[in-house]
Amino acid sequence: MNSAHEAGTPLKSETADPGGACGYVGANGASCPGAAGETGLCRWHDPAITKDAPDDRAKLESWAQSGQSMEGFELASAALAGVNLVKEPGTGGYDLSNANLSHANLSDGHLYQINLRGASLLKTNLNGARLNDADLRGANLLGAVLNDARLENTVWDTVVAQEATALEDWRRGNFDSARVLFREAEEVYRNLRKAMENKGQFEQAGEFFYREMVARRWLLKRYCLKWYFSYLVDIFCGYGENPARVVGMSVAIIFVCGLLYFLLGIGYDGAVIGVDLAKGPLVNLQNFGDSLYFSIVTFTTLGYGDIAPFGWTRVVAAVEAFAGSFILALFVVVFVKKMTR
Repeated sequence: MNSAHEAGTPLKSETADPGGACGYVGANGASCPGAAGETGLCRWHDPAITKDAPDDRAKLESWAQSGQSMEGFELASAALAGVNLVKEPGTGGYDLSNANLSHANLSDGHLYQINLRGASLLKTNLNGARLNDADLRGANLLGAVLNDARLENTVWDTVVAQEATALEDWRRGNFDSARVLFREAEEVYRNLRKAMENKGQFEQAGEFFYREMVARRWLLKRYCLKWYFSYLVDIFCGYGENPARVVGMSVAIIFVCGLLYFLLGIGYDGAVIGVDLAKGPLVNLQNFGDSLYFSIVTFTTLGYGDIAPFGWTRVVAAVEAFAGSFILALFVVVFVKKMTR
């Protein structure tokens, strides 16, 4: 997992100047205006200071209301239950990007539109927190407690931070570390899926379920039977979350089989329908259309009987009919699943 300070840099001088400016420099190059302690960092950026004093919540709220950035704040294990970090309507949200909030208690916190990009929310208690319209892209959500959290219109990454890093490790050949991160990503997706299901946000829950299954596939032994089966389920229907893929596969199979019928030939009223280079393009185009027609009625198992396969096209027709009956049933299951949410 990337460090919470990857975008911002805490600078520590060997000759720290207590009372001087904090050594933390944000991603935009701006320095923290807080007074430095012995470590060269202000109290909020010093990871050695645990913010669990009774008045720390009020002090954090006061800092936020002063308009100063809270980027990169070290708030690990902070006692911030019920914290109010909401700006006036129409003014956006406060900035806690790249902050370290691991194991912090933010239960019942008011965090509307807050920027938590790149923040560490490792096992952070967000039970009942108002995270509507919050930006959680790049945040480490491993073990985050999201029971009863408000997550409407929350901004997420396409893939969570663990999966993004795991993919990079896999490309570089670091397979052991990649598998650990894929396992963490699977846990994060499962946690987010359950949180969304509990809040009735089934569309978003479906997206997290899909990513959960993809992460699980990465943990399987490559190119084993289970891996191939999982990959095929993804291709055909996106693990039951993408009816459009079923339609796309159906169209592809119909077209490919239609092309095979056209090349190999099928029978109609004692004649052969297929490619004939001796005839003009219009005749061949009509024959290809007839081949597609036969492919459609075979795929849907209608079987009008006006056109019949022979030779190798019988094998193609048998395979297509079997695939068609299966895929049509699959489409009904996936479509009903999506529509009844």
